[in-house]
Amino acid sequence: MSSKFEKVKDYYDRRLWGISRVRNAVVKGWITAEEFETITGQPYGE
Repeated sequence: MSSKFEKVKDYYDRRLWGISRVRNAVVKGWITAEEFETITGQPYGE
């Protein structure tokens, strides 16, 4: 699990971040594409 996974998941769950910000966390290397899918329930490729 990436070091910032819990932080990103918390922000998404509390609706502070939308999907685009979570996707940007993948681009920045904070989380993996697989973790994106775990957090959002959507495929990263879309």
